[in-house]
Amino acid sequence: MAFAVLIFALLVSLLLAWMSRRNRKSQSLEDFLVAGRSLGTPLFYLLAVGEIYSIGTIIGFPGGIYAGGAVYAVWFLGYILLAYPVGYFINPLLWQAGKLYGAETGPDLFYRHFKSRGLMLVVALASLIFVIPWGQLQFSGLEVLLEAFAPHLNPALGLTLAGALAFGYILIAGMRAPAMVSILKDTLLIASILIVGIAVIIIAAGVIPIFHHVARVSPTFLTVPKSGPKNAMPYVLSTIVFQALGFYTSPFGIQYNFTAKSKAAVKKAQMVMPLYMIMYPFLIISAFFSLAYLTGLNKNPDLSFIAAAMHVLPGWLVGVVAAGAALSAILVLAGVSLAISSVAAKNLINGYLAPDAPESTVQRWTKVAVGIYLFISILLTVLTPTLMLNLINTAYYGFTQFFPGLMALLFWRKATPIGVGIGLVGGDVAALAMYFGHMEPWGLNLGLLALVVNIVLTVGISLITPGTRTPIVHRNFRETQDSVSLAD
Repeated sequence: MAFAVLIFALLVSLLLAWMSRRNRKSQSLEDFLVAGRSLGTPLFYLLAVGEIYSIGTIIGFPGGIYAGGAVYAVWFLGYILLAYPVGYFINPLLWQAGKLYGAETGPDLFYRHFKSRGLMLVVALASLIFVIPWGQLQFSGLEVLLEAFAPHLNPALGLTLAGALAFGYILIAGMRAPAMVSILKDTLLIASILIVGIAVIIIAAGVIPIFHHVARVSPTFLTVPKSGPKNAMPYVLSTIVFQALGFYTSPFGIQYNFTAKSKAAVKKAQMVMPLYMIMYPFLIISAFFSLAYLTGLNKNPDLSFIAAAMHVLPGWLVGVVAAGAALSAILVLAGVSLAISSVAAKNLINGYLAPDAPESTVQRWTKVAVGIYLFISILLTVLTPTLMLNLINTAYYGFTQFFPGLMALLFWRKATPIGVGIGLVGGDVAALAMYFGHMEPWGLNLGLLALVVNIVLTVGISLITPGTRTPIVHRNFRETQDSVSLAD
């Protein structure tokens, strides 16, 4: 019964994707990549939160709590809550910059502001390198689902089918398809989390008995140590600050931002995004319920939420949970693969190898690149499985290094492309060197230390190199005006 509900939900998602292309016989490149910058507040909101609340929310977050206790709840909740006010002030300005320059990708934005192909190349390559773990994160979550709901299905086959569905969304309508399917995905995701959370509370006769039982079984799981390894307070707090700054600077997050119809739509969506946090108390309770009452999950903590759902719900409701989780991963895969493939096709191939290619050709290259990206992500998931939270951290090491450059084009007149480019490369190299060298100076998040290196290089080199650019905040901008050309 659960499997039938899952299949039905996936078929409905395809129907919604097809509906998103109504009355559109063909798509321009802008419509394909950023939905023609036409999404109103409701659809833009659903697309944006769909990127935030992926399968890592329903699988990775409870799994982290089951594996490490309260420290993961503090980290996860802390960085998202801190990120929302950052996004409220920054995202409308980024949308304005994208509209002003006619940018469809992050590298477009850097290129058209700083007039530097070299900087575009650096940003594009960094985007490609660090987005790979994000796709693997979604497939890793799907692998957990397959293990729980379809243990006899070959994992590679199951992941391939999921990748094909994500590919199908993109072929049907580009970025419009994930936006439309988000309506179904968010409904199922929120309903699943609330239903499981309420069910475990009823079965355990309240929240307090769950935490009392955890205190007896694993008392250290309810505290955050002041010192020690990665679960200590200095590391947690530095990670919260670091990831809050990088929350909206991922290549796909920037591109999603460009899909909004107006600056006001972005701001309104940011205002209501914190409402989604209502689901987290229920996820925390479900994770601690699994820790207190269910056994045999130590080998794969990411199964904790799914195990709780299967323990307390009838078969058809388990199917609803599976559908919500699966769509969370597949939708993010669709959006992320389109964003990173457009960087490869538009900024690398069209930007360097074939600069005179027509839009239809670039769109065709993008579709091919989507398939390649999904294939690589599946291959890495099957060959190099790892705990989902580690994938999140690895991706953020790269995403957050875009923050100084974005702040420079928004606010700082003296920033130069050489300074921004060297700062980005320096930050990425520092992050990777410390990561592979297993270094954690002063017990802090190594990404935050790499970000400091980035900022110092960006500011220092910009001050000693010639050139000025008018920052976005000083532009006289009207939402109805035409985008500026590269010659401006």
